[in-house]
Amino acid sequence: MFASTAASLLRAATAVILVVFLLRAMLSLKSLLFVLGRLWRWAEERTQAYQSFHVPRYGEDTRENPLYRKAVVYVSSLPAAEDSDRTDLFSSGVRPNDFSAHLSPTQTVDDSFHGVRVLWTFLPSASAGDRLVLRLRRQDRYRVLRPYLQHVETAAEEIELRRKELRLYTNTSSAVGRRWRSSVMTHPATLDTVAMEPEVKARVRADLESFLKGRAYYARLGRVWKRSYLLHGPPGTGKSSFVAAMARFLCYDVYELDLSLVSDAADLRSLLLETTPRSLILVEDLDRHLARGCGGDISAMLDFMDGIFSCCAEERVMVFTTSGEKDALEPVVIRPGRIDVHIHFPLCDFTAFKTLASSYLGLKDHKLYPQVEEGFQTGARISPAEIGEIMIANRGSPSRALKSVINALHRSVSFGAAEKMLYSNFSTGSRRISEEVTGKDTTAKEFRKLYGLIRLRSGSRREAMIPAEVAI
Repeated sequence: MFASTAASLLRAATAVILVVFLLRAMLSLKSLLFVLGRLWRWAEERTQAYQSFHVPRYGEDTRENPLYRKAVVYVSSLPAAEDSDRTDLFSSGVRPNDFSAHLSPTQTVDDSFHGVRVLWTFLPSASAGDRLVLRLRRQDRYRVLRPYLQHVETAAEEIELRRKELRLYTNTSSAVGRRWRSSVMTHPATLDTVAMEPEVKARVRADLESFLKGRAYYARLGRVWKRSYLLHGPPGTGKSSFVAAMARFLCYDVYELDLSLVSDAADLRSLLLETTPRSLILVEDLDRHLARGCGGDISAMLDFMDGIFSCCAEERVMVFTTSGEKDALEPVVIRPGRIDVHIHFPLCDFTAFKTLASSYLGLKDHKLYPQVEEGFQTGARISPAEIGEIMIANRGSPSRALKSVINALHRSVSFGAAEKMLYSNFSTGSRRISEEVTGKDTTAKEFRKLYGLIRLRSGSRREAMIPAEVAI
């Protein structure tokens, strides 16, 4: 027995030694391949005819070279910069977990463009100023240099746009000197978190992506590079959140234009001309402004959308919202060419509810989902904002949140049926009031019932929004 045990231990020890040997061999092979690769690149750089192009930080007039800034942004984003053994890391300070890599002095990283190897080296200098050195084989410079620099500028602009701190601008009255005042836009909505039909969301995302890449296309058509959207639907259906999501997707600043603070058409035109490219101009409650009789302001807005002043709206997105029906707006306002895309925001359905439950409660599925779906199928009408408030108030208990949503759906259906019946009885009683004396009592009773039911529904909504900690 002792001999068999010793043999087993020997075999185990031999296996361990073999595994360790294989691991060391693999690591040594990997290290050897790395060293051979470095030697190959060193030999290639010494034997090939390379040409160097310096990109200084400052020009002769001590102004910063725009190409240097964009090249630094681009080179810092290269995978080779992060893989290097001596790269400097910095935090942006604008948003959390946003880090970038910067080259150390004399550090060299490589890039590839159309199959051509390109080298970047950072050379610091206190007297002459920092500079980046671009090196590529002499035989490739005519074919690659200019297209590669254009690629660097385009990629750097996209990176800077994604890192940009978005701002929200609001206009003031004409009596104030500075017309636009800004603050940091912290709204967290994104296209992934907004609750809307997946097909509609996909179409809007594709339309925005096409717009972002459409500079050459619009120029070829002879049209101004702009886009306009009309968001229509009842209050609380997520129109404002969707605007914030659009701005974050586009990386555009938002100019929220309050037409009530505009004195005349010339004032409005001046305000619009002060907006910057890559901005989203928002006009909320367009139907209210039209009803208020802002005819001159709306005419100036339309001229800015498709008149001679539209050339000043390059690279802008204009968004109009309305809480009424789209058909109630004047056809001259929403005709093609002025409003490009119409997006309807309906009251919540089961698909939108699941998106809200995923965002607010982290739920993908729940045993109460069939009851919620049944509630929507009965014709319940409830806004996403109301469902969101219920979920926030009961975020500590997903089951309680879903039960509150089910109760709200039942109340909505009951109120809708009762409201139709009472209004019908009220109208009938009103017609009989001139013929029967008792019609007065009947009408008064029906009106008191309707008023009481409305108050009951309002109280139920307030009760559903009580935080979970104090709800009974």
